[in-house]
Amino acid sequence: MPPPLAALLELLVIVALALAFAEGVQAAVVKPFRIPSGSMEPTLKIGQRVLVNRLVFDFHAPRRGDVVVFHPPNSLSCAVAVGGSEPCPRGSEHPSSQYFVKRVIGLPGDRISIRDGHPVINGHELTDEPYITPCGLAAECNMPQTITIPPGHYFMMGDNRGDSDDSRFWGPIPESWIVGEVFFTYWPPDRIG
Repeated sequence: MPPPLAALLELLVIVALALAFAEGVQAAVVKPFRIPSGSMEPTLKIGQRVLVNRLVFDFHAPRRGDVVVFHPPNSLSCAVAVGGSEPCPRGSEHPSSQYFVKRVIGLPGDRISIRDGHPVINGHELTDEPYITPCGLAAECNMPQTITIPPGHYFMMGDNRGDSDDSRFWGPIPESWIVGEVFFTYWPPDRIG
């Protein structure tokens, strides 16, 4: 094989291997996502692009306050009949193929209700939430009935409490539906970090 042709073939093999490696890393370790809605404002803006660590929860369980990407239930309504004063205690048993990004608020076994948009967890209102947009006067801002998060499930809420479709309406999700934790913003440039 002539030297220029051999060099071209070598370059093509190297590029193909690099692309396969990058795809493997993306599939197994780090995945990019685009923020589709304002439900996490002011923390994450519409169109912002983030990287998600897919391996972090292999080493520890999700923690309260983690911002995570996950599959919501395939039905975004509560699986049981509840009044407007109670967060949804149980959602659909099947995940959607969609991805959502929210903050982990309730952990397995927690008792949770909502007061002025703030979660009340095990009788203590979580008011130190400098990252949220206040809830306002909407019905979802006050859900005084307490529910208990089932074992292995997590209660998710958006930071834009008055404009977030979250666990208040469709229930806690199983840990197996969590894709990973948001750890880095790479776009737009003024929000890199």
